Amino acid sequence: MDMIFEKARQFVYRNARPLDLARWQYHFEGGSREAVLNALSCYQNPDGGFGNAIEPDFWNPASTPVGCWAASNVLWELAFDDPSHPFVQGILRYLDSGADFDGGRWYNTVPTNNDHPHAIWWTCPNDTGIPSDNPTAALAGFILRFAEKGSALYRKGRRIAEESIGRYLDGAEPEMHLIPCYLQLLSYAKLEGETLPGADRLQERLLADIDTLLPDDPERWKTEYLPKPSYFIVSPDSPIPARYPALLQAECAFVKNAQLSDGSYPVTWDWATGYPEFSVAANWWKSDLIIKNLLLLRRVENI
Repeated sequence: MDMIFEKARQFVYRNARPLDLARWQYHFEGGSREAVLNALSCYQNPDGGFGNAIEPDFWNPASTPVGCWAASNVLWELAFDDPSHPFVQGILRYLDSGADFDGGRWYNTVPTNNDHPHAIWWTCPNDTGIPSDNPTAALAGFILRFAEKGSALYRKGRRIAEESIGRYLDGAEPEMHLIPCYLQLLSYAKLEGETLPGADRLQERLLADIDTLLPDDPERWKTEYLPKPSYFIVSPDSPIPARYPALLQAECAFVKNAQLSDGSYPVTWDWATGYPEFSVAANWWKSDLIIKNLLLLRRVENI
């Protein structure tokens, strides 16, 4: 394990964005939360939202719902709980503005994505945007967590959360990127002591859908873009470890064996849009994969 860690550390120090270097130092070297927040601030725009390639697969500098979701994930990773912080207030201001929102859902893709290097799945095919419960469900949870209780924005967030749950229970197709958004919604609501209609049924449905998405053969992780059980662990009290102990052990073995000679892990997707910037984005993703993989080993094997 010492060699795995040291190789990973060298890669991060040589290649990571400042944000991911600060995250590495926070998790593994006693670094400060403030250093992570300082790096995160470089991605926030005057409207309070986040952009500027915070999600490495699209380089749109403008604020987007997915950019805000990506920033909220960093705050979640830090167990951040200060509703008065400028980051939080900025995201809430953006979400309350009506930007990139159709009245019930925020947009997953927006037209300005097309003006900058991006993966094919971030292409916007129309002049407005594509509303989706990814990231709407997670952003509604963020509002429940941080907006002032009883405020108009809080009531809006609760309405959106309830509508999102209803849509999933009405027959949403299992999809690996959508499920974590709903798991985040449930985790945010639990932290706030919120009881959302259908929440218990939603969790049962999400777990059943995860069963269908996880591959039977862990060898497929080497070459295919497929979810691993850790992908669905979004909170310390997640039911995933108890539900898939053998598959999590297989994932840990994969992490130990799949490390490349430079200390990173393979990026198993491609933008499919021809932008040469993908090579830069892939290198950025590698530090994120390293952090998540080593956090998994720490959680499962206490390493």
